[in-house]
Amino acid sequence: MLFDLARPALFALDPERAHRLTVRSLALSPRSGPPAPGPLATTIAGLDFPNPLGMAAGFDKDGEVPDQLLGLGFGFTEVGSITPRSQAGNPKPRLFRLVEDRAVINRMGFNNGGAEQARKRLARRKGRPGIVGINIGANKDSSDRIADYAVMSRLMAPLASYLAVNISSPNTPGLRALQDEGALTGLLDAVIDARGEGGPPVFLKVAPDLEPADVDAIARIAIERQLGALIVSNTTISRPTLHSRHAGETGGLSGAPLRDLAQQRLRDFRKATGGAIPLVGVGGITSAEDAWARIRAGASLVQLYSAMVYEGPGLPCRILRGLEKLMHRDGFASIAEAVGSE
Repeated sequence: MLFDLARPALFALDPERAHRLTVRSLALSPRSGPPAPGPLATTIAGLDFPNPLGMAAGFDKDGEVPDQLLGLGFGFTEVGSITPRSQAGNPKPRLFRLVEDRAVINRMGFNNGGAEQARKRLARRKGRPGIVGINIGANKDSSDRIADYAVMSRLMAPLASYLAVNISSPNTPGLRALQDEGALTGLLDAVIDARGEGGPPVFLKVAPDLEPADVDAIARIAIERQLGALIVSNTTISRPTLHSRHAGETGGLSGAPLRDLAQQRLRDFRKATGGAIPLVGVGGITSAEDAWARIRAGASLVQLYSAMVYEGPGLPCRILRGLEKLMHRDGFASIAEAVGSE
């Protein structure tokens, strides 16, 4: 109800300014613990999730409000992307609401305060309950991006429930080339080595704009390197039919129009991995039905972000209530049992 009242004022603001206002408002609210485990609880990569719904990276870039997000009902949250050095990102404006399409286009460019600032902030919550993944990236002007990921892995491993390696943002030139087979092998070896023995599981976030050969190669490497999960997928540079005046903006498209592409790419990775590695479904999830379809297609966990722009902070609890009803309706005793049952 409060969101419905505030939404016109928020939508009157520039999207990036509205986002910063939202994060600051959350930062001023009390920190609460994560939701208690219930019928939707599941275990992935050795981590016990109270439910399978997470906040995707991009909302809490600097790790300012992870506990407040968990307090909204999310079973986990992913902060970042964080780079070794602070960077301003791409020129503004760089964030656009496509209201008619229930979508967002961004070309933020890994804007964040850098590793040291985030490390100090996240260290203050160490020991608190709740699963908080840390999404790591490379600086735009880095001469050795693999070294950047290794540095981030070493710095953030002690503070992360899991590390998410983001090589799929379309807004840092050349970054997606790290998804190529040769580069990806070297990158993951460096990240895993820097993480150290006994460190958190490593998740890999991939783009939806992949060819079948890319899917097969990434799946094989992920299994060989025993990754904790694949996050499928990031924003898309493709453009389905859109109706907003901002449809021609460059950057990554997220929100409702991404749903079908992200769903198909999840199916592709489920087939390529044969269920040998957990998948995290993200992209265009706006409802319990969307989340359930992703789980039935092979996702052990799901994430959202753009839908919150349009639906507000009550969305996680609505989705979780709907998921529990759908799980029981279809005769499953647990989320794990439903994964890949499509």
